[in-house]
Amino acid sequence: MTTQYEVKDISLSTEGDLAIEWSSLNMPVLAQIKEEFESTKPLKGVRVAACLHVTKETAGLMNTLKAGGAQIALCGSNPLSTQNHVAAALAQSGMRVFAWRGQSKEEYYYCIDRTLEIKPNITLDDGADLISTIHSKKTELLKDIVAGCEETTTGVIRLRAMAKDGKLKYPILAANDSQTKRNFDNVYGTGQSTMDGILRATSILIAGKEVVVAGYGYCSKGIATRARGLGGHVIVTEVDPVKALQAAMDGFSVMPMSKASEIGDLFVTSTGDKNVIDKVHLKKMKSGAILANSGHFNVEINIPALEAMSKGKKVIRPNVEQYETKDGRKLYLLAEGRLVNLAAAEGHPSEVMDMSFSDQALGTQYMLEHGKNLKPDVYVLPKELDDKVAYLKLKSMGIEIDYLTPEQEKYITSWDEGT
Repeated sequence: MTTQYEVKDISLSTEGDLAIEWSSLNMPVLAQIKEEFESTKPLKGVRVAACLHVTKETAGLMNTLKAGGAQIALCGSNPLSTQNHVAAALAQSGMRVFAWRGQSKEEYYYCIDRTLEIKPNITLDDGADLISTIHSKKTELLKDIVAGCEETTTGVIRLRAMAKDGKLKYPILAANDSQTKRNFDNVYGTGQSTMDGILRATSILIAGKEVVVAGYGYCSKGIATRARGLGGHVIVTEVDPVKALQAAMDGFSVMPMSKASEIGDLFVTSTGDKNVIDKVHLKKMKSGAILANSGHFNVEINIPALEAMSKGKKVIRPNVEQYETKDGRKLYLLAEGRLVNLAAAEGHPSEVMDMSFSDQALGTQYMLEHGKNLKPDVYVLPKELDDKVAYLKLKSMGIEIDYLTPEQEKYITSWDEGT
């Protein structure tokens, strides 16, 4: 390798160390797993390539894997999500890091290529760009790879599609589908951090605004709930009838985007699909409407259509672009349509990432141990490991729970007792 790292400014490492220290104070479960890994070295000599959001919380995961004996190379999983001071701190500690905020598409994939120079045995992904690159352009690396983990909904969708088409060449653990991940990270983490990003970018008052949330999955549900908590009048749009019904019974207004686009003051997408806000919707929006995305890729808002219908644009404040349409309206796009919670804020709170990255750490160990015996497919974290993370989190919060008695255990696992 020519260099061990490529970051924005290595002199930011001290600031990064402080951020990582602050984050670790709220990640007690991962800290306990790190202690276990330091003692047992389950990843000794294992080469790990990771394409993740380079945040202070991700640093906790990287340091845990390193404590377990892993050799690590890390790149960012989004051009705007890297925290430069954290990347510098990890690089200064001796880790291979290829990440900085504000990358072009070419630079983004260059960093993935640099990360893959480690010739991984395990891959960690957030969005499946690393895995996709291996399968399309770096197939010679497949022979050394035992398994991988995927962190987010969008990546899991891509990988399940690959598995269905017979294109996936090694087993993947869907860390995203762990109960201790999606019920907390996706709901509470995305909900809070998305609103945090919107508020940091715009400094607007949410109370009284018509807030349109596209989708009502785990992430969108969290966003809708937090927007309502801030006083917003929340409208949910959906294509799934069950989720739409659930949103209605949770007290939200539900309507098609074609109707909501005429009403909304603030629009937030988090569906994992493309053109959720399309040209036809953009044409109907009132002047002053704000557009934000919290899905993994910047495809949920049809930005090319917005560009085509505008006669000019300017950056009116950091992370806010003002588009002046040809019919005289002004629409505001946040964070270039990328993940607003990471591009305009700091991502999810450490407390929920504590569970998500504990799932990733335990999942990495599990897939290393079992991957060779698994066919190429997408798997979920075993329940006993998921429960372990939940029990440790409860313990760290000082919460005790009940346990089944032997009599109760027998009753719920038998069929012979009825009325």
